[in-house]
Amino acid sequence: MARPRKPQSLKIVSGTARNDRLTESVKFPLIVDMPATPDWLPNAYAVNEWNRLVPLLMANKLLTEGGLSALAILCSLHGKIVQLYAAGECPTGHLSAQYRNLINDFGLTPVSQGKVKPFTGEGRPNPFANNGKRPGA
Repeated sequence: MARPRKPQSLKIVSGTARNDRLTESVKFPLIVDMPATPDWLPNAYAVNEWNRLVPLLMANKLLTEGGLSALAILCSLHGKIVQLYAAGECPTGHLSAQYRNLINDFGLTPVSQGKVKPFTGEGRPNPFANNGKRPGA
């Protein structure tokens, strides 16, 4: 059986997407106003992380309606990890791995910043659109 195609969203995040092969994908609306802090965040560390990250992601046009729940989970994990460190304990490897994966998804590490591109609403013009046409025609 053939290996299934890699989803377009994963190609974009990993930096292997090509504009000439992009297909139409679901476009989530950008968040332009500060969303309310979820009331289920576990502690003040998580709320502070929400209030720190939301303006950063909004300014870089990286926060969409579809990413709000993932961002809330990221902040919840951050709050739990900080709470564990404050209590003198170490977080589990699983907790750290989940946190690392989420911050990479949002482009919050130096390496992932180059892979995650903000949504501008318009694509780049095709530099090869005039190939095969006569100049001036």
